Amino acid sequence: MAQRILFGWHAVEALLEHHPERVVRIQFQQGRDDRRRKHVRALAESFGVAMEECHRRTLDELTDSENHQGIVARVKPAPEVREADLLDRLESSGKPPFLLVLDGVTDPHNLGACLRTADAAGVDALIVPKDHSAPLNGVAIKVASGAAESVPVVRVTNLARFMRQCRELGVWFTGTTGDTDATIYDLDLSGPIGLVMGAEGEGMRRLTREHCDQLGNLPMAGMVSSLNVSVATGICLFEARRQRLIAS
Repeated sequence: MAQRILFGWHAVEALLEHHPERVVRIQFQQGRDDRRRKHVRALAESFGVAMEECHRRTLDELTDSENHQGIVARVKPAPEVREADLLDRLESSGKPPFLLVLDGVTDPHNLGACLRTADAAGVDALIVPKDHSAPLNGVAIKVASGAAESVPVVRVTNLARFMRQCRELGVWFTGTTGDTDATIYDLDLSGPIGLVMGAEGEGMRRLTREHCDQLGNLPMAGMVSSLNVSVATGICLFEARRQRLIAS
């Protein structure tokens, strides 16, 4: 299985703490010697992870970025959670599922930010279509700040079919759109739900929208007409979390 590049202190530290067996080698930028570096080095040493000191230029070339924060790790990819596996988990979990669906979000920064918020809100899994969606690459993992190790990203071949299968398990899908009078605060988000967020500009695809059980918008009070998808996702997820805490 091919290794991948992971960078950023949050992402590398989270992987060491939760799945150290996946970390093959850590490369540090020369010249840094603060408390966080010492902590990460101690973790790596305790798990027998190889380490080396590198010039910053080496890390820039490895990541195609200058935002690596001075740490790069070569890691084994996480075991893939397949569509069938997720459906089995949802059926046997014994608790109301809480899913996030991103339909057509292609920016890795947005994927990473949505993952981070999904983890904070208690989402069970993030679902994306196999085509026309952002890759879970080093940029997305860095932005996720460790959430990529706790929230599985499941790529499904046919999103509409997946939604139908989830509905048979009692999951109701809530779509977000500006073309409705109901706000997200008017909707019941307390039970087994899947929140569906569309791409910026285009929104949800027609077929995805047709498979939603209810639709809501974010009421905008100012001059702007829309929000970045990761910001909108955070607002909606935490409204769902608020309702679920009240109902529990």
